[in-house]
Amino acid sequence: MKDVFTIAALRERIARGELSHEALIEQMLEAATQPAAEHVFTRLYADAALAAARHADAARKAGIELGPLAGLPVSVKDLYDVAGETTMAGSAVCAGEPPATRDAVAVTRLRTQGAAIVGKTNMTEFAFSGVGINPHYGTPRNPADEATARIPGGSSSGAAVSVALGLAVAGLGSDTGGSIRIPAALCGLVGFKSTQSRVPRTGAFELARSLDTVCAMARSVEDCLIADAAIADAPLAVRRRPLQGVRLAVPRTLMFDGIEPAVAHAFDRALQALSAAGAQIIDITLAELAEIATVNAPGGFSPVEASAVHRERFAAKRSGFDSRVAARIALGTEVRAADYIAMQDRRCDWIGRVERAIEGFDALVCPTVPIVAPPIAALAEDAAFFRANGLLLRNTFAINLLDGCAFSLPCHAPGELPVGLMLASVRGDDARLAAVALAVEAAL
Repeated sequence: MKDVFTIAALRERIARGELSHEALIEQMLEAATQPAAEHVFTRLYADAALAAARHADAARKAGIELGPLAGLPVSVKDLYDVAGETTMAGSAVCAGEPPATRDAVAVTRLRTQGAAIVGKTNMTEFAFSGVGINPHYGTPRNPADEATARIPGGSSSGAAVSVALGLAVAGLGSDTGGSIRIPAALCGLVGFKSTQSRVPRTGAFELARSLDTVCAMARSVEDCLIADAAIADAPLAVRRRPLQGVRLAVPRTLMFDGIEPAVAHAFDRALQALSAAGAQIIDITLAELAEIATVNAPGGFSPVEASAVHRERFAAKRSGFDSRVAARIALGTEVRAADYIAMQDRRCDWIGRVERAIEGFDALVCPTVPIVAPPIAALAEDAAFFRANGLLLRNTFAINLLDGCAFSLPCHAPGELPVGLMLASVRGDDARLAAVALAVEAAL
């Protein structure tokens, strides 16, 4: 769509009579068929979305107060169950498997709020990479660069592009190692990874049960909080605060390794702006970050748990998997139960030590990812793909391993490729972190 608006801005336009919910959805559906939106959706729900929009228009005409998402377009990642459909999760090997008998909990809650669910969005196969390339359904092009076809980030690739193009006010995705925050960072959006337990995972196609988080991305922190309130079925009790005196810890271990100059420049400029607005920026070592590879060995939580999810499917249909996804699943197939239990014990110990190390700070702050979105063509070879995938996932995965919460906020200047600034905290600290994110967003 030509114009992209926040939820509040759309609500104002509708209140002034400039736009109806139905007209908005009609515009969105038309835009979803244009070349810029190629490979964004795997399925459109035109009739259902228009019905939700008309219902919102009728309710408004009758003087009924509407919820913030009522009649507005929302997209849903293709790993969430929709009743009557087989959940494909970005793969081809699920064809012919039984359809879902009910909607995923998060989808049900969006419908209850009156959201116009416009379609299912494309994704990395089985949510298993941070790049966003899909050999089965094509790869959505990052809208940030008209000249060069760049990756959107993954695994919630279509979700990000749907929001960036204005085809949805929020994109329901998931985050196991960064799958909300990575595409948000690369596409210039806000992504919110909540504490894992905040939103039920029922009806979400599993990647790694220890890490999977149901969450969303949008165009602002406020919009992310609106989406989060809907899918969690309860708003966060956010006490807004000024940036003055906020203590932000910059962890210098691991998070800045291999950083590209464009990212370093945008991030340093953002820190200067936050400092000028009154935030205390404090460098810390946080040496525990150097232990992540050890904690996550052998195999890694995602490969080990994904190999259990796909055991029968993998044995029967491995040749039908994306070869890059298959290679990662294979890493977990031979890991012994004793080693997996030891991984869990190391993680528990590591979480406790990291939580103690960052006590007294309002948030960690670092680049969401250390690189800007590379061209799709540059990742044709496996070596380049896996190098980029490792860099994209590295910083965000640390917060999943921590079972923490995090926001990615855009911090690039106009005309620059998008760069994300990540704010993160410990599990259960979502409301306090949201207050910090609102203040940081205002300063940036």
